[in-house]
Amino acid sequence: KNKTTEQHSSVSKIKYDWYQTESQVIITVMVKNIDKSDVRIEFSDSELSALMKLPTGEDYSLKCVLLHPIVPEQSTFKVLSTKVEIKMKKTEALRWEKLEGEGESTLKHFTPDSSLKYPSSSHYTKNWDKLVGEIKEEEKTEKLEGDAALQQLFQQIYCDGSDEVKRAMNKSFMESGGTVLSTNWSDVGKRKVEVKPPDDMEWKPL
Repeated sequence: KNKTTEQHSSVSKIKYDWYQTESQVIITVMVKNIDKSDVRIEFSDSELSALMKLPTGEDYSLKCVLLHPIVPEQSTFKVLSTKVEIKMKKTEALRWEKLEGEGESTLKHFTPDSSLKYPSSSHYTKNWDKLVGEIKEEEKTEKLEGDAALQQLFQQIYCDGSDEVKRAMNKSFMESGGTVLSTNWSDVGKRKVEVKPPDDMEWKPL
C-alpha cells in the first residue's frame, strides 16, 4: 500500500508547462534522466498523447484535446536530461489563449507585441530594421570616437613637437590636401608633398 502511495506521489510531482511561438506550441514535461526509448508520443490533428516510463518504473501519461488543430507530420519531440520537449506545428499563426479546449475559443491572429509574456527564446519577432539602425548608429559613433582620438593624438604631437615638427606637419598637410601628415622636416622641407588618397579613393580637388 505504501509503495502505491509513493508511486502516486512521484507521478503527481511531475509538472508540465507550455508556451507558443508564431508557428509552434511547445510543451515541456519536467522529467529527468528519462530514456528516449521509454517515451512514446502520438500526434493527431487535434490531440496529443504522451506516455513515458519513468526511471522509477512508473508510467506517466499526458493526453490533451487541443484548442486548435496542429500538423502532426511536422510535430516533433526531444528528450533532454532535465525534460521532454514536445513541439507541435500550428496550422495557422493563431494566438492560443489556452492549450486545451474544443475549439470554442475566439480566433485571434498571432501578434508578437501582445501583453502575454513568453520566454524570450520562444519567438524572434524583434524589429530588425530598428536593430540594424542602432548598430549603424553605434558604428558611426565608434568611427567618430576613433577620428577624435586620432585628432587628439595629432594635436598632442603638434603641441609637444619642435618648431621643425610643426613646420613639417603644417607643410605636409597643406600641400597634400590633408592626405599626408609628416613630422619629418628634413624630408618634407626639401620637396612638395604629393597628394596620397587611400587606395580605394580618388583625389578630386575642390
